[in-house]
Amino acid sequence: MPPQGPLEPVVGDDGMVRNAGGTILGADNKSAVVAMIEAARRIVEEGRPHAGVELLFTPKEEVGLLGAGAFDHTTLEAELGFVFDQAAPIGDVIMGAPYQRSMVVRFHGRPAHSGMVPEEGRSAIVAAARAVADLRLGRLDEETTANVGTITGGSARNIVPEWCELQAEGRSHDARKLADLVQEMLDTFAYAASVAECTLETEVSETYQGYRFKEADPIVQLARTALERCGYELVPTLTGGGADANVFNTRGLPCLNLANGMAEIHTANEHIAVADLNAMVDVTLALVDAARA
Repeated sequence: MPPQGPLEPVVGDDGMVRNAGGTILGADNKSAVVAMIEAARRIVEEGRPHAGVELLFTPKEEVGLLGAGAFDHTTLEAELGFVFDQAAPIGDVIMGAPYQRSMVVRFHGRPAHSGMVPEEGRSAIVAAARAVADLRLGRLDEETTANVGTITGGSARNIVPEWCELQAEGRSHDARKLADLVQEMLDTFAYAASVAECTLETEVSETYQGYRFKEADPIVQLARTALERCGYELVPTLTGGGADANVFNTRGLPCLNLANGMAEIHTANEHIAVADLNAMVDVTLALVDAARA
């Protein structure tokens, strides 16, 4: 949710950090920044040996991984990387993330006075409403989802709406399934437009590609070693969301997403335990040690 109040982090008696301002805490993903910077500070102050450490902070992850997408990964010397960006208990490791496609769909109708000559109009909102009603939305199977997130249209209460625009998306761990889903959604939009005697514009863009790791992959084994040194069992899991890891894996730079304990993100109840913040510093240092070995 957008911040609608001040950010006033407080630590409660239960050891949880929350925002007293009544809106998001921003643990997603300032908690990862905290762990990375504190680990780097300790490496420098303690003179801890390492094989090379690079920290990368990217903006605009939430709106389409734009920062990671704009970054030139060839400037890095690292052969692999880690992202701390999953709202789940420490130990959960994201072995796979979905492919995602975004759609901007605009229906064009014909304006008319809604009280005097409504029959001369062609309602773009009616077309859009029919399309949304006919779409398969939500969780379609264990690896595929679809959603219509926004819808806007019309120019005045007493005018048959001549335009209506909606933004939709599809996600799947299976690229073929996603391609079929996107075509199904486009066909649904086109049919609804034709029934309402409207014209249609559509724009489909690839937000990010999916990936899948195996437990035998070196980067996963490195994470297992680090987590076990800190007293955590590696729990392989899949996610329905995207992260900067999607971008770097697509470019051939292995990048593994580790859960960092944040919870109820994007809500006013967002929180994270101080113990988990400290634990992720230890995990980060253990990753550095394991990589050096």
